[in-house]
Amino acid sequence: MGANIMGAGTDRIRIQGVKELKKNETYSVVPDQIEAGTFMLAAVATRGDILIKNCITKHLESVTAKIIEMGADVEDIEGSAIRVSCNKRPNKVNIKTLPYPGFPTDLQPQMGVAMAVANGTSIINESIWDSRFQYVEELNRMGARITAQGKVAFFEGVDKLVGAPVYATDLRAGAALVIAGIAAERNNTNL
Repeated sequence: MGANIMGAGTDRIRIQGVKELKKNETYSVVPDQIEAGTFMLAAVATRGDILIKNCITKHLESVTAKIIEMGADVEDIEGSAIRVSCNKRPNKVNIKTLPYPGFPTDLQPQMGVAMAVANGTSIINESIWDSRFQYVEELNRMGARITAQGKVAFFEGVDKLVGAPVYATDLRAGAALVIAGIAAERNNTNL
């Protein structure tokens, strides 16, 4: 389109203004790794099986590695689709959020749900954002045992979550709470 942009793939991008951009009839948006990762982690937390099409599996490598470490099966289908299945309680795992290609901070709450129902104690070290653990109290209302201290949270896995009224403080927390709701057993006394 005639833009003058330098530095792609580096930590510094320089953009030099141009008089005008040329019309471009076709453009393809890169598939969202956070959306795909959310569905992948939902399969782990719910002990489900999912096939995600039209994704770039290379962009999901940090998430895939942790999901495999949790004991789920992951199948990369020709680099453009991924299947995740988990038919047992996930294993504990530790993560540290990092810029791409590290584990994405935007998948940290969703991973927290899988950790909440995992065997053993898992740890999240949030190195990107302050206040990313606002969803923890909501999961604890559902029977999770999570302690957050600053930028670190400890997830002592429980056998199951139970339904409870919860409040999402942000988009990623909302995705995590939806996953938790799907994974939870119904609790008529709290609803």
